Amino acid sequence: MTDDSANNLNASREVAARSFNGYVMLLVLLGSMLWFGWAMSSVIPDEPNADFLGMGLSIAIFLFVSSGFYMLQPNQGVALTLFGAYKGTDRNEGLRWTWPWIAKAKISLRANNLISEKIKVNDLRGNPIEMAAQVVWRVTDTAQALFDVDDYKAFVIAQIEAAVRTIGARYPYDDFTHQEVTLRGNHDQVGAELRLELMERLRVAGITVDECGFTHLAYAQEIAGAMLRRQQAEAVVAARKTLVEGAVGMVEMALEMLSAKKVVELDDERRAAMVSNLMVVLCGERDTQPVVNTGTLYS
Repeated sequence: MTDDSANNLNASREVAARSFNGYVMLLVLLGSMLWFGWAMSSVIPDEPNADFLGMGLSIAIFLFVSSGFYMLQPNQGVALTLFGAYKGTDRNEGLRWTWPWIAKAKISLRANNLISEKIKVNDLRGNPIEMAAQVVWRVTDTAQALFDVDDYKAFVIAQIEAAVRTIGARYPYDDFTHQEVTLRGNHDQVGAELRLELMERLRVAGITVDECGFTHLAYAQEIAGAMLRRQQAEAVVAARKTLVEGAVGMVEMALEMLSAKKVVELDDERRAAMVSNLMVVLCGERDTQPVVNTGTLYS
């Protein structure tokens, strides 16, 4: 038997609890009070037939019934246990009643929104980055949440941090060439993977994740300045590359058109000079000034 199979066998599973409508039991409670009042009215001093038995029974019924009430709001459940043994979960909202010796543990089934603390993680390339996540989670199995983990809320916080570290180490923070999946450039894909990672980790606690994403993602302070300069340099190189590729295409087109229309006959030296001038004009950062050549290229 594998470890996963053993864990599944030992995991708790939520079952529906048997409970009673509280309003019906409330009528029983009111009936015991009326019985007590009638028994009190029949008590006469020095009367041997006074209804002390009715008074005692009405008090016992009152105490018995009143100790079994509990109230459930919408999206709330209560786990019922008998001497430590789980007997089921009641999700019926309103006034409910069960046997007084049944222990009750209420648990919220509503969605919870949690924003984790910023943590420092090394990405795939070893760069330290800061990450924080926002997670919307809720309890789906009350038995697992209450009995399979010690504190399910603390468990959620710990597993969110572990999942963020796992996802952060799986991808690089950024890739200027856009050839890799990155934390900064693929929010939807990485967020979906974070959700799957969290659901797998929180399954043992009967918790599901409805939504998650990163609320903070940045280089750590110690390398933020250096990485900014690196990004700027990569941007300049990429821009220069695009500019040169465009300039070369324009020069080729200009030479082809000049030759096709026979505007001017260019030998190799004049062609080289024109290419040089066009590249300076197209790639230069400053405005160029025309130079009128009154002589010849060879003078």
